[in-house]
Amino acid sequence: MRIEILFPEVANLYGDLMNMDYLRRCLGSVEVIRTSLHSEPAFVSEQVDLIYMGSVTEEGQRLAVEALMPYRDKLVDLIEEGQIFLITGNALEIFGKHISRDDGTELPCLGLFPTVAKHTMMKRYNALYLGKFENSMDIVGFKSQFGHSFGEAEPLFTTFRGCGLNPETPGEGLRRRNFFATYLTGPLLVLNPPFTKYLLRLMGVSEPTLCFEDAAMDLYRDRVREFGDPGTGIEYH
Repeated sequence: MRIEILFPEVANLYGDLMNMDYLRRCLGSVEVIRTSLHSEPAFVSEQVDLIYMGSVTEEGQRLAVEALMPYRDKLVDLIEEGQIFLITGNALEIFGKHISRDDGTELPCLGLFPTVAKHTMMKRYNALYLGKFENSMDIVGFKSQFGHSFGEAEPLFTTFRGCGLNPETPGEGLRRRNFFATYLTGPLLVLNPPFTKYLLRLMGVSEPTLCFEDAAMDLYRDRVREFGDPGTGIEYH
């Protein structure tokens, strides 16, 4: 089993990298490739089971776009072939058409999805999130972002409480085949054991078992109840 983590020197906010540490603990035997901004990604010439990128600074977004742009066509091919991607936090935005900053500047992005991100740097959006994956699996998580994305694209999750890709849409994240991208930050896989098992099965693990599975499931069920309670505030500052 091989996992490639893209640009961990800049894509390392909110504890997102713990997602891959958790997968490593669950899998036991796994090779983790940490690709730097100045290295050719392993996915260009080698087979990997999962490509991961987590939350990044705004300057890191620019650097990541520059690093991936030479391999844009390869990324398109991999997505169409069913390569598994997991993209979390604002790393989602670099796969859209461009990012509009509130200082009037614009960052052209990879353009793999027909979405545009709009930033308001003086107004961070912080919230809890409760949604559904494939209309059946509860998803819980946290958001902390300076912008939202707009445009018609297949969502990853359907929002029950919280904000979708933007405040006007219930669809959260981006999906195409096995490309999964979400604005949710932090240890998404630790918080959502059923989704983690789904991902492991997709990676070829026939009967996945999770590290600390009983405790993780207890906490997951508690969060689903808490986030679904109308008395629980969703947005926070």
